[in-house]
Amino acid sequence: MAWYGTSTAALSTALYDVGASCGQCYEIACDAARAADARWCRAATVTVTATNLCPPNPALPASGGGWCNPPRAHFDMAQPAWGQIGASYEAGIIPVLYQRVPCSPWRQGGVRFTVRGSNYFELVLVSNVGGSGSVASAWVKGTATDRTPMSRNWGANWQSFVGLAGQALTFGVTSTGGQTIVFTNVAPPNWEFGMSFISNLQFTR
Repeated sequence: MAWYGTSTAALSTALYDVGASCGQCYEIACDAARAADARWCRAATVTVTATNLCPPNPALPASGGGWCNPPRAHFDMAQPAWGQIGASYEAGIIPVLYQRVPCSPWRQGGVRFTVRGSNYFELVLVSNVGGSGSVASAWVKGTATDRTPMSRNWGANWQSFVGLAGQALTFGVTSTGGQTIVFTNVAPPNWEFGMSFISNLQFTR
């Protein structure tokens, strides 16, 4: 997700919550008190967006390579983001302190919709979500079809099974912060699979 820059992380199973955490923002700091060498830590924080799952590796123990195994909380961070809190790549895995934070300060522009799929199957990535950063529910309506609830396919991808080709698309999205926004005709009638559309609306919670 290039529009998030390099401030991204894949979350371990315990944090990923079957994809419900996709898009959320976390402020992370290196925990010098728990680090094997305090010099591995920078006195700074970095805010990252959760964009993927760090898959577990049950063949390895959680403390010996299976860093993303449940119930361990782990952030597999993009290297530039890690470099803001880690002083030496020789450290590899460093202990961290983290907290979930609002995404609004880290989002530019409106919510983004990327439509993929095929006839009678629409897979819509809802991204660049401000406020809570993640989506609780969504629906879609074409200019010639009724409003249809969408279901989570994986991560921040929501699916519907309606023939919507040739229709302008309106999406209703409720964030995990409880705010609902209707994005009216955000995709024009001549949209095609693979296209992305940026709205002029944004979540604040």
